[in-house]
Amino acid sequence: MTAIDEPFSTPLEDLTFPMSRDGKCPFDPPPAGIAAQNATPLHRVTLWDGSRPWLVTRYAEQRALLSDPRVSADVRNPGYPSPAAHSGGGGSLSFILMDDPEHARLRRMVTAPFMVKRIESMRPAVQKIVDELLDEMLAGPKPVDLVQAFALPMPSLVICELLGVPYADHDFFQENSNLIIKRGVSSEEQRKALGWLIAYLRQLLTVKLQHPEEDILTDLARRVDIGELTADEAAQMGVLLLVAGHETTANMVALGTLALLQHPEQLTRFRRIEDPDLSSAAVEELLRYLTIAHDGRKRVATQDIEIAGHVIKAGEGLIIATDLGNRDPLAFNNPQSLDISRDARHHVAFGFGVHQCLGQPLARMELQVAYTTLFRRLPNLALAAELVNLQFKHDAAVYGVYELPVTW
Repeated sequence: MTAIDEPFSTPLEDLTFPMSRDGKCPFDPPPAGIAAQNATPLHRVTLWDGSRPWLVTRYAEQRALLSDPRVSADVRNPGYPSPAAHSGGGGSLSFILMDDPEHARLRRMVTAPFMVKRIESMRPAVQKIVDELLDEMLAGPKPVDLVQAFALPMPSLVICELLGVPYADHDFFQENSNLIIKRGVSSEEQRKALGWLIAYLRQLLTVKLQHPEEDILTDLARRVDIGELTADEAAQMGVLLLVAGHETTANMVALGTLALLQHPEQLTRFRRIEDPDLSSAAVEELLRYLTIAHDGRKRVATQDIEIAGHVIKAGEGLIIATDLGNRDPLAFNNPQSLDISRDARHHVAFGFGVHQCLGQPLARMELQVAYTTLFRRLPNLALAAELVNLQFKHDAAVYGVYELPVTW
């Protein structure tokens, strides 16, 4: 059964956001979202504060609005549909919450390390990290929590190496990262966690200027030294890259593994893949099917926009639900099914437009290495718990599982 099969009784005019998933279908978007998508491309929803932004449910309209210059990502604009807009702390998340030209100026400073050729040159190093983690896991007791043993340390080690952050500090930055992206955490707690991370990165930038290395933080420190960036701007960029660089990939590794274990026919096909291009296609389908950034891309209109028979007024908020866009039957045939042979490269799991995820080449490469190596080296990998007993991250902006007990 998928979410689209579930009866949905709440009147559409009473929808609130965020929406609840169906516990029996943990990989699917909320039934309320599917119902809204079936009804209209844009639908009003009610937020915690009583405001009524537009929920954008369909793929075509999502891509159109994400690439529209009349749509702003700046959290400081009135009408922006996020608690951060009311807390005064939104600007601290660096260029993802800015518009051009400032967004483009800052983003360009960290683009080079994430170019495809540079990322591909890192593949052997990532392979070594993956193999060493699996060596350790195989040598230990079982069952084991795949999140703590593999899914979380793998991208954490990679992003630490790329940025120049000591992995020994991973408990500190993972704990504070979790507070930043978790729903239900007070604005004060989130500001405090963000403040700790910024202070930590500022200290590292000072160290990098005195003892330069070949990493992103050293480059940012040099830019501060010559006046291209302020120390706060550089630290905020470092926090963004650090948090995004391990949280999203870690959740995707664990959830994608679980999805394949729950779809044995797809897992059998995946294990038989020898062509790297087919492995890449399978990763794209998992990204589409799961869409772990399940809180929507938040935006606000700066001018009136007419689209799909609706008029979005200037100052009205937008929640662009890419988890729904990636399940739009107008964009993907039989979208509720996981099909690793599908050509899903046009998905919007990484967003779209000028704010499309900077780190997507790195995430793709890490996922390709992680999945193929995991299932090659552990051909009998199996879930060591009942699916209904797993704790999913319904309370976080990045979807996943808190623990994934596995055996082999």
